[in-house]
Amino acid sequence: MVFQPMAIKEISRGGIQVETAFPLHLDLLYECRLMLGEQSVVLKGRVVHCSISHADQEFIVYRSGLEFVDPPDRVDDAVADFVQAITDGRLPPS
Repeated sequence: MVFQPMAIKEISRGGIQVETAFPLHLDLLYECRLMLGEQSVVLKGRVVHCSISHADQEFIVYRSGLEFVDPPDRVDDAVADFVQAITDGRLPPS
């Protein structure tokens, strides 16, 4: 198991779009720990797309989409509450 940080660019009840310094492999499942404000959740996501977002001489940035796979109800509710809080302006998008 390797822990690597990811920058979450978009989030919805169904999945996330992330940026990484390494490519994520299509159809693989990744276990992700997300900080949703003050709450931390762990869920699995299947990679549905991955492409180069930015490249220069020093580094490459990959943008990937992960679809959440069978999240427990409490995790699904936490993600939905977090997304709604951002939509309502109770949390700033970061």
